Amino acid sequence: MPDLRNLGTILRILVGVNGATLLIALAREPRLPALATEWATLTGFVEPHLFAELALLWLVQPWLAKASPRIAVAIVTVITCAIAVGVDALLPRIGSEPRDWLARHLAFALVAQFVLIAYFRLRARALSPAITEARLQALQARIRPHFLFNSITAVLSLMRSEPRRAEAALEDLADLFRVLMRDNRELAPLADEVELCRQYLEIEQLRLGERLVVDWNVKSMPGDALVPPLVLQPLLENAVYHGIEPATVPGVLSINIFLSRDEVHAILRNPYVANGPRHHAGNKMALDNIRERLALHFDAEASLDSRVHHDAYEVHIRMPYRTTKAATADDRASQGPRRERGSDRGLAKRREPHLSERLPAMAPMRVDHG
Repeated sequence: MPDLRNLGTILRILVGVNGATLLIALAREPRLPALATEWATLTGFVEPHLFAELALLWLVQPWLAKASPRIAVAIVTVITCAIAVGVDALLPRIGSEPRDWLARHLAFALVAQFVLIAYFRLRARALSPAITEARLQALQARIRPHFLFNSITAVLSLMRSEPRRAEAALEDLADLFRVLMRDNRELAPLADEVELCRQYLEIEQLRLGERLVVDWNVKSMPGDALVPPLVLQPLLENAVYHGIEPATVPGVLSINIFLSRDEVHAILRNPYVANGPRHHAGNKMALDNIRERLALHFDAEASLDSRVHHDAYEVHIRMPYRTTKAATADDRASQGPRRERGSDRGLAKRREPHLSERLPAMAPMRVDHG
């Protein structure tokens, strides 16, 4: 079943039902001058049912999401029939309609319901074909070869003079690759994504030094928000590659994440010089892939916009604020061993000072821990 609280899903249902009503109006009244009147008459009877069912389905969506597909379809069918009977009883009949109007109403409502369910199932499959999965895996496992080479070179240069610093950098590099190479098709907490980005930028600062200044603004960041994994790190990688590396002067990479009106906003900004030295333009694979994953998870409720200002390049991501309050017993049982290992590892890491604390001589990083 689709997410019946999703704006894109609701819009598609409205368009589909009203489009079907228009086709019926065309069949009943072929004369174009009278078509608008006929369509308005039919929608005046269809819309109360449609809006009442959408409102009720919005209320029961949490239970539908937990039910099996067959039970969910059965619940929706019962709701459709009950609302059809109620609307037929409360609203006056349209003109001189035949006595079997209720049967026709039920038939139209049920046909529309099952057509829409079939459409959403086909759409869900179309958004996850083999080529999309391949592109998603490529994005998750992808990290620029020049970053890997330069990071290892930076670590090797520290091995003799500052072995503890080199060891810490290798640990963060291992953490980064562990996340990049795993299967990340489920939503993950925003706090995990931000921590991954911090580790990535700290490794970049090993080789870029004072040329990279990171300005974190995460006072209003909802750390429990669920987001697609690797939704920020590839954008930061592009920002470093295209905005910081080509420049000869220090550049500020700004990261602003906040919650506004039940929406999570992430605004990333890096220096941009129109006619200055810079790398090749790239194929925008990261932007397109992230847009595709946002559409897969959130439909029309999420967006990614990019724009060029006079001295900066900005990417703005907008996502709905969704959280998981508590896992089910089955989820805890299946994920328990992995979570235990992760929590043990997290405790071990917390006993050691963070990389930014061990490297006081590194480039300045303005962090608002909020």
